Amino acid sequence: MKKIWKKSICAAVIALSMLAPTAVLIKSVKRSSEYLDVTIETELTAAAVLRQGSSGGEVKEVQRRLKMWGYYKGSVDGVFGAGTKAAVISFQKKNGLTADGVVGKATYKALGMNSSYSILAGQSGANGTGSNASGSVNGFSSSDVYLLARTIYAEGRGEPYVGQVAIGAVILNRVQHQSFPNTISGVVYQKNAFTAVSDGQINLTPNETAMKAARDAINGWDPSGGAIYYYNPAVATSSWIFSRPTITVIGKHVFAV
Repeated sequence: MKKIWKKSICAAVIALSMLAPTAVLIKSVKRSSEYLDVTIETELTAAAVLRQGSSGGEVKEVQRRLKMWGYYKGSVDGVFGAGTKAAVISFQKKNGLTADGVVGKATYKALGMNSSYSILAGQSGANGTGSNASGSVNGFSSSDVYLLARTIYAEGRGEPYVGQVAIGAVILNRVQHQSFPNTISGVVYQKNAFTAVSDGQINLTPNETAMKAARDAINGWDPSGGAIYYYNPAVATSSWIFSRPTITVIGKHVFAV
């Protein structure tokens, strides 16, 4: 009976080592499940900080965003080299961050990579929205959220929900882009940027759908794929906007860079 029990324990340890073959995790099998959770969380936190020499999918996403916004000129290869570090430093300087070339909590937040930010900050709410009692969402004030919702409602209330979120995402992408103002209000009220501001529809009261779309966009959902422009080809009059590379089409809107 004892031999059978010992064999079962050995089999369990071998199975765990195949699933997660790290020394820390195997040693943790002998400890409480609470300690095991802490160990895993610590490893994830350490892995989430990116610096020169790092590699993987998170690095690739950082490169993609920096390249889309004009900071990075190299290949989106998932390898954090000198070029990526230089791009990160330029982005940090532009956004008033410590220019150390390390992608940590503050830089993730500025990049809009909210899942990575949440791992480091430990601020994900139980409902996954990242909002708090004051009404702010992921560092944006309640006024920012409301203005974003007003813009979404004014510009896209007839669009499918995913298209409304995409409009919000475009505004947030502009906030991060070096060619646009770095606040939501600055982007929205930039001269001739949005028809809804010119014709006064920006002053309409947003519905709950628009509010939800604003929160989803701020929490990192970007159906636009990183677009910084959108337009309705049926009514657009600028020949310049038609020259922009298209990323996707949602409802009546073309999303472009």
